[in-house]
Amino acid sequence: MNQAGTLHLEGDVVVSTILDRPASPDALLVLGHGAGADMRHRFMQQLVEALVTRQLAVFRYQFPYAELGKGRVDPAPVLEATVRAAVAAAAAAEPELPRFAGGKSMGGRMSSRAAAFPPGLAVRGLVLFGFPLPPAGRPAVERAAHLADVTVPLLFLQGTRDTLADLSLIREVTASLPLATLHVAEGADHGFAVLKRSGRTSEQVLAELADTAAAWIRQRLR
Repeated sequence: MNQAGTLHLEGDVVVSTILDRPASPDALLVLGHGAGADMRHRFMQQLVEALVTRQLAVFRYQFPYAELGKGRVDPAPVLEATVRAAVAAAAAAEPELPRFAGGKSMGGRMSSRAAAFPPGLAVRGLVLFGFPLPPAGRPAVERAAHLADVTVPLLFLQGTRDTLADLSLIREVTASLPLATLHVAEGADHGFAVLKRSGRTSEQVLAELADTAAAWIRQRLR
């Protein structure tokens, strides 16, 4: 099932949503998009399809700047409020399903910020695809400082060629978080694409991501 909808935010802002649902889902993932894309980006679409085949429902949503076609990303408080509104809307749409949140790059980071700062998020865990640290070439971990205040389990899925998150820094960050799990996708970049010489395809990496996320979510349900 694929169901389009809308989400009403403060200031009379309305953004689009999509709920993708298998016949008998085990859980619901509220998924935010990255800064340079929107919820209909090819990676997002393929990831959702892969998760649905693994019996997970996925609730996607637009951040306001993407809905309006603006190039400039919304301020963090607006993004965090959008995450919280999306989680609440997903809960209303599927009240019986255990909820998780997360997203690709910025969508994942804003989900973690929404979980870290009051009032938090009513979810069982966070699934973060390509968590971004600093801009490329400026290694630092300040963007991850809030993660210490997240009180639910976190799954980080990171590529070894991700220029927005040096793997050694990601390992440092996740090692400091008792509730964090790190999965490394060999040869994948920030968009989880791989080089031909790697011997793998992007489709295989996507399947790896979906398998890992689905298995981790089910472990949290036990």
